[in-house]
Amino acid sequence: MEYDTDRGGGFEPLALAEGSGAPSSGWLPARLGTLESKDALKRRIGEAARFTDLDRLCLSPQCGFASTEKGNILAEDEQWAKLRLIVETAAEIGG
Repeated sequence: MEYDTDRGGGFEPLALAEGSGAPSSGWLPARLGTLESKDALKRRIGEAARFTDLDRLCLSPQCGFASTEKGNILAEDEQWAKLRLIVETAAEIGG
């Protein structure tokens, strides 16, 4: 699921996810090196948690870091910064 931009739509489909697995939602854009705001990310996760249990959400970048075979305009240090942001955010919200 892609929630890195508005084109992904709302979080309503998360309410339909069944089973014991966790929906992996692409929360961070993988195409650009710009680091997202942790507060904005937390707000969006809070919105998503209205439709499924927080414990069922999996925080991840959208499409890994290569949405095409040529990859994206994203330096390795920018990728690591996004991964650190994911780890820090998950730790702060209880993941």
